[in-house]
Amino acid sequence: MTAFFKGFVYAAQGIAIGSKGRNFRVMLLAAVVVVGLAWWLEVSAMQWALLASSMGLVLALELVNTAGEMLVDILSPEHDVRYGQVKDVLAGAVLVAAVATAAVGMLVLGPLLLQRL
Repeated sequence: MTAFFKGFVYAAQGIAIGSKGRNFRVMLLAAVVVVGLAWWLEVSAMQWALLASSMGLVLALELVNTAGEMLVDILSPEHDVRYGQVKDVLAGAVLVAAVATAAVGMLVLGPLLLQRL
């Protein structure tokens, strides 16, 4: 197997490790619901692109957050305020992306959903 393809294997292993977290699973479930709703509402290609990129960003940031938390736990098994702040910043990045993604979802799906109901 070439180094290029091994990279995909390692990435898949990383996703498998990171996806064990509760937050990732909740966000993934929300993404599945949004995909189902978007399919039912027959969103345009541009709307699919907005939804997919927003949801992908949130899931990717949650993986980064999980990796950062794992690293902090390795570097500092005892409590240190500075490491706690690092974890807070990582979680804050996920929150910002999640709020923006919720706004994208409401702007894209809201009007279509109101037309259907």
